[in-house]
Amino acid sequence: MEQDFLIYNTLTRRKELFKPLHAPNVGMYVCGPTVYGDPHLGHARPAITFDVVFRYLKHLGYKVRYVRNITDVGHLEHDADEGDDKIEKKARLEQLEPMEIAQHYTNRYHAAMEALNVLPPSIEPHATGHIIEQEELVKEILDNGYAYESNGSVYFDVEKYDQAHKYGILSGRNLTDIVNNSRALNGVGEKKNQADFALWKKAQPEHIMRWPSPWSVGFPGWHCECTAMGRKYLGNHFDIHGGGMDLVFPHHECEIAQAVASQGDQMVRYWMHNNMITINGQKMGKSLGNFITLEQFFNGTHESLSQAYSPMTIRFFILSAHYRGTVDFSNEALQAAGKGYERLMDAISDLDRVPVSKQCDAETDKFVQSLRRRCYDAMNDDLQTPLVISYLFEACHLVHALLDHKAEICSACLKELSDVMRLFAFDLLGLKSEKAANNAAREEAYGKVVDMVLDLRAKAKAEKDWATGDKIRDALAAAGFEVKDTKDGVTWKLNR
Repeated sequence: MEQDFLIYNTLTRRKELFKPLHAPNVGMYVCGPTVYGDPHLGHARPAITFDVVFRYLKHLGYKVRYVRNITDVGHLEHDADEGDDKIEKKARLEQLEPMEIAQHYTNRYHAAMEALNVLPPSIEPHATGHIIEQEELVKEILDNGYAYESNGSVYFDVEKYDQAHKYGILSGRNLTDIVNNSRALNGVGEKKNQADFALWKKAQPEHIMRWPSPWSVGFPGWHCECTAMGRKYLGNHFDIHGGGMDLVFPHHECEIAQAVASQGDQMVRYWMHNNMITINGQKMGKSLGNFITLEQFFNGTHESLSQAYSPMTIRFFILSAHYRGTVDFSNEALQAAGKGYERLMDAISDLDRVPVSKQCDAETDKFVQSLRRRCYDAMNDDLQTPLVISYLFEACHLVHALLDHKAEICSACLKELSDVMRLFAFDLLGLKSEKAANNAAREEAYGKVVDMVLDLRAKAKAEKDWATGDKIRDALAAAGFEVKDTKDGVTWKLNR
């Protein structure tokens, strides 16, 4: 289906028609987690946002290579090249190898993403697996005169770069303001300018993760990994780079500078950023200590939570706001999201019970014929997922009216209504029925027991003990199991 898909480009500060560089192929890079702690609600938002982008682009017929990295080295406590490496600090606290920490929290992140029904990316590169590529990037920047070595570390020369190009084009900042607003840093003595950022850091004796390089035994700066890995897997120029709005500066600004300094132009055509999850107006994050982990949401164990919230409630909550708007956490908002999600899932399930008429009434026909286009228009307008949800709620209202015989629908329109609701709710928004999943899990768990009981029933029937056979069937029915005797044998299913 031909679509004009508009996305907001942070670089140009306007919506632009999406035109891939090499259609039908699309390259998309999204900054993934720094794996030193459990994933929290702030991690869920970019994952879900770009999962929807990924799903929609594939639905439009594009062949998408989606790269989402794992940061397992080089991300210091402070973005301005000071403090401990976040993973190393956690490793020392827990007396583990840094890679044990990284692997443990990578596994935890993957489990949370699976619960949220976030599709895995095409490629998930780790920073530690691409040290050579990062060293090559640093060499190119040095050779082009936009970096300098100091005491075994290599720093990007922001002032020189700013004179030739422009530092701050993504964030809208200028170098003078950046310098004036920068606080004094521990390592500033080996820098020419406070705004200069590390491309390679010489490892101190206590630093565990270290690699040989032409400059020192050390480790790459945080910003290098995404530039190096994006280029390796998507080429010198690719379509979309995404991440949270908190990464616009310094991380993505530095990525642009590194690309231009190394290859002469920047790699990315469309920069997309989701806004933040906030608590009482303050960004949720590990560094601020105000985060709630996804596991705590799922089991309701955090003191700020009045109850547990299912993964699909969390996903629905995030999609109920436009990705570029802020979302403020509250129990009331999550409870409303839970009710909205259940209402939508129930209506989709109820489609199977809708009575079919020979023809639709005029209002129903008009609604059904316009629903698909309205949902596409919302998605094509920079992924207006709240609008899509509102249209699906209108469809829920129609389903209820049909069940109450207050409206009439023909079989063709019922199929269209069902197809559209399932397409946008399941395939594109990535929601799924937790009731159906729970029933499937329960059926699997109960299966062996039920099969054993049915074997006893079969034995009773073989012995013409009809009373016992009926008693077993009735007891199973009372417990929610529907038993049917067919010519091919006995079948059963769990009704609740």
